[in-house]
Amino acid sequence: MKTCNILCVCGSGTVSSAMVAGKLKEKLKEKGWDAHMVEASPNSIGTEITGKKFDLIACVSPVYEEFGVPKVKAVGMLTGLSEDKVVADCLAILEKA
Repeated sequence: MKTCNILCVCGSGTVSSAMVAGKLKEKLKEKGWDAHMVEASPNSIGTEITGKKFDLIACVSPVYEEFGVPKVKAVGMLTGLSEDKVVADCLAILEKA
């Protein structure tokens, strides 16, 4: 199984990011990935990525700043309307790494 590190970002860094982290971890596991998830708010991204390597940032809230880490719009993991697209977008990034 391949491993990856994903930063999940929502407005407060708690509820929505935890939901996205759980669902995304489960969906990626089905695709052969062991995902380590960290939850954060937009204001704490800089602190979270300092000294750590993240393969991507799964965003529920908009993240306008660039951190040198690819971003995926992950709202679909909350709504359930486009979960497959979110997973496909994540896999496209992870497979390139």
